[in-house]
Amino acid sequence: MTTKQKLILTLLLGSQFMLSIDFSILNVALPAIGRDMHMGAATLPWVATAFALPSAGFTLLFGRLGDLAGRRRLFLAGLVLLAAGSLTGGLAPSADVLLGARVAQGLAAALAIPSALGLLTTSFAEGPLRERALGLNGALLAGGFTVGALLGGVLTDFLSWRWAFLINVPIAVAIVIIAPAVITESGHSQRPRLDVPGAVTVTSGLLALVYGVTLARQDGWGSGSALGALAVSGVLLTVFFAVERRSSAPLASVTVLARPTVKWGNLGGLTIFSMGSAVVYLMTLYLQGTLGYSPLVTGLAFAVPGVAAVTAGTVAPRIIGRLGARSTLVGGIALQGAGFATLLALGSQRAWLVLVLAALGIGFFGHVSGIVAYTVTATSGLPGDEQGLATGLTTMTQLVGLTIGIPVIGAIAGSMSLAGLHRGIGTDVALNAVFAAAIWAGLRPRSRHDRLAQADAAVVAGDAGVGQHGEPAVF
Repeated sequence: MTTKQKLILTLLLGSQFMLSIDFSILNVALPAIGRDMHMGAATLPWVATAFALPSAGFTLLFGRLGDLAGRRRLFLAGLVLLAAGSLTGGLAPSADVLLGARVAQGLAAALAIPSALGLLTTSFAEGPLRERALGLNGALLAGGFTVGALLGGVLTDFLSWRWAFLINVPIAVAIVIIAPAVITESGHSQRPRLDVPGAVTVTSGLLALVYGVTLARQDGWGSGSALGALAVSGVLLTVFFAVERRSSAPLASVTVLARPTVKWGNLGGLTIFSMGSAVVYLMTLYLQGTLGYSPLVTGLAFAVPGVAAVTAGTVAPRIIGRLGARSTLVGGIALQGAGFATLLALGSQRAWLVLVLAALGIGFFGHVSGIVAYTVTATSGLPGDEQGLATGLTTMTQLVGLTIGIPVIGAIAGSMSLAGLHRGIGTDVALNAVFAAAIWAGLRPRSRHDRLAQADAAVVAGDAGVGQHGEPAVF
């Protein structure tokens, strides 16, 4: 790898890591934010949702706009918006301004994450080097969620929750200054057309989905407004699929969406991200609200799943090479659920912190193993001209999963009593088991083409994670 490629990799992965941290860095700080901003139980969850809603809703649209306007241009625009939103949030005088800053950060993520992923694939030639870069990207995205909790606790305890916003500003500015000199703009001999009806329907449908889930958590699943938003989402997403079937330049090709590896692989990713983020959220509230630990101790507790995530990201390609992507994906989801299942024993004494650490360590080893496997599965067996769509779908799956997991499981948990906590964890564990079984059946090879696709995925993962003499590949 050349010096320039290493710098490109550092800039792109650094931006991805920073953006993934933003999904969780304020979770530990929520009690402090609530006190300072006078936000009650009904409005406090919107600190997370205001970021997640636009980041999930606009990902496919902005990913396609990157093809039209240039990925580097959108990447830099996203980082400029991130710096502005982070500065505004750090200095916010009121809850309304703070929530507006989180919306800006969410839009920045929707701009920058798919653009950075596209720049990553175009900066490295197809083959083991690109696959290692993509694997490292996936591991950092997952690790960033747990590191965000750790960093949020440290900043909140020693400085202020406002620094969870402000820390982004110098990093984003530095990347904006350096990136134009080393990252080449993506070019196309023929600019693709934007599928406007598809873009409008899928963006509106995803926004309605996240909004409906959030309202359901706030007002109950029987709420008319929540059910109405979810119904609108269902209609819009159905219209989106109908539009894509007839479009000459679809935003998301229906033939690609119908592939078993794409369909079931992304369902696996949705399960992994939604159920994992939900437990991190529940444990954040449990450690502070029930056990009475400080934000610093709560943040430090998430160092354990962070270490497990890094370890899993290192060994997962080798596991896929030995067992196959299907077995690793399903096994990762099952291990995630098994680790979380031990949390059903939690009580109200501080000694239960040991169980929390062990459960999160086990669960997040499975979590990141599953992330690597789902990325390989959902992007395997596709020609080169469909890889952009495949990586865009995996990004959208990640963002939607991070968005809906907390509201859904949080709504089921209800109050943060031990009974509510156990109810939320039990649901999380059950959903991991159900979807693991469904994905195992859905990815069962039914033809020679399916068997070859799964074999290719294993070979790709093996090349990505193992060096010439069998050692883990490093840069």
